Amino acid sequence: MRNEAIARRPHRRRTRALTLGVAATLAISTLAACSSDGEESEDGQITLRVGVFGQFGFEEAGLYDEYMELNPNIRIEQDSITDGGDYIAQLRTRLSQNSGLADIQAIEVGNIAEMTQELSDAWVDFNEFDNVDPSHFMPFKLDQATDPDGRLIGLGTDIGPTGICYRTDYFEQAGLPTDPAEVAELFADGWESYLEVGEQFQAEAPEGVSFVDGSPGVFNAVVSAYEERYTNAAGETVYAESQGVSDAWDLAVEASERGLTSQLEQFTDEWNRGMANGAFATLAACPAWMLGYIQGQAGDAGAGLWNIAESPAPSNWGGSFVAVPQASEHQEEAVELAAWLTAPEQQARLFVERGSFPSSAEAQQLPEVLNATNDYFQGVPMGEFFSAAAAEIPSSPIGPHDLEIQEAITQGLVQVDAQGEAPDGAWENVVSMLDNQLAE
Repeated sequence: MRNEAIARRPHRRRTRALTLGVAATLAISTLAACSSDGEESEDGQITLRVGVFGQFGFEEAGLYDEYMELNPNIRIEQDSITDGGDYIAQLRTRLSQNSGLADIQAIEVGNIAEMTQELSDAWVDFNEFDNVDPSHFMPFKLDQATDPDGRLIGLGTDIGPTGICYRTDYFEQAGLPTDPAEVAELFADGWESYLEVGEQFQAEAPEGVSFVDGSPGVFNAVVSAYEERYTNAAGETVYAESQGVSDAWDLAVEASERGLTSQLEQFTDEWNRGMANGAFATLAACPAWMLGYIQGQAGDAGAGLWNIAESPAPSNWGGSFVAVPQASEHQEEAVELAAWLTAPEQQARLFVERGSFPSSAEAQQLPEVLNATNDYFQGVPMGEFFSAAAAEIPSSPIGPHDLEIQEAITQGLVQVDAQGEAPDGAWENVVSMLDNQLAE
């Protein structure tokens, strides 16, 4: 069983190609010799430090306590930084100084390309440890954490398969079907049909209610389903030539020009208030974790009003990894802990207790995941729903500048949606901003 304490110490697999060269080997050896402030007490107990951002879930779900009970020689201490931006800034600094690193560090999906490319040699290769079985992870999740030399530097925690969340009361008032299967059929011809339904909705919508929150949300939903978005397979930045970006931009602008949006930017105070006050009827990209977010913002007043339907093109939004720095003084023990925290049973437990949808295909098929429902969302069979959506997620190249690119495009769409900027002018502003940022 994966939950049992492992009696033997793990052994590294000797599979790394010699063609990596002497220089790389020396660099890794130097890193490994540096301290991560690891501790070992006189009685042989080892303290492993885990660095995370926000409420990552491991501690809250009691996983550390369970692991320490299974492994009495291990003590786990967690360092958490509330803001993800502050966390990654600190992590970059500590990686550059090779000092102050935890034995395990969390990495958000938006930063994984930076770690697999410029900073890959700062992390251990999980492929070299025979107590790590990567085969249970979703293929696209493994692709995201694998560097150009085939080194696996991160183990996946959660993912964000998507659907379309919608207000059934508003759909009913607008004369539209409310059953998830029937709603999905409305969108079956693609994202253009989503906008056409939006026009039907808007013609009969309750006063003050828009079809969708804002054009940036439409863009994110559309572009995330493409195999190539901001970066190509060769690692080159291609947002300006990307068909996915072009199609998503045009549809997002069209949503704004048709008057279908509440002109809100996601995760702002205004957007939160709009969700709480019922300002919009749909979220074009609604990943598994968004269900908890909606419940938190809409509260008791929103219970039983929301449901979720299949997206025209399922995609992934969000997710994280855990990685072990070369600087850790307890690499083998840290790898063992990382593998246990991300094993199917632990991922299933995090889903049940925290709503984090598993990146493990094996975990997705466990009864506690597959049979899960959500009473707030009218009893939607969310385990079955998101498992089916996850199977359709494409494997898309991620580049180190993807977050900057998406943020610039988001601001361009805000200019169109909320400030009345002409689409061509807004796009020129996006390109100019990115030319300056990416040239630095």
